[in-house]
Formats: sequence, C-alpha cells, structure tokens
Amino acid sequence: MQGVVKIYDPVTGAGVIVRDDDRSEVFLRPGSLAGSIFRSLRQGQRIVFEVDDSSGQPFATTVRIGSDGY
Repeated sequence: MQGVVKIYDPVTGAGVIVRDDDRSEVFLRPGSLAGSIFRSLRQGQRIVFEVDDSSGQPFATTVRIGSDGY
C-alpha cells in the first residue's frame, strides 16, 4: 500500500499517513521505523507500508520510503 505522511512527530515516532487508494488515515505507531535505515519521516513524504487492523484501528507496519515500482 502507498501513501503520504500527513503528520510525523520525530520525538515520539508517532504519526498519521493518508492512503493513496481511498484517502483514509492510518496511524503510525512509535517504533514503526525500527529495523529501517531511516530514522525519521517528513510531512508530504511518499511511503510504502502494510496495514494491521487486527485491533480495530488501522496501523501502518513495515514502513519503507518511496513508492512501489521505483
């Protein structure tokens, strides 16, 4: 899935992503960038991610910088 970072707090690591497919918001939990070479995101940045909605609230997981196919 692809989207754009709407809000990101580098201190807490929490944020909000807007999905490309339906423009809904997905939350970014603190620690979602763990294991990535990237340590921060910025507003407007394009990312690729998976969605975990097992808790009833959609959260982004496996966050990568960029977009599929590039």
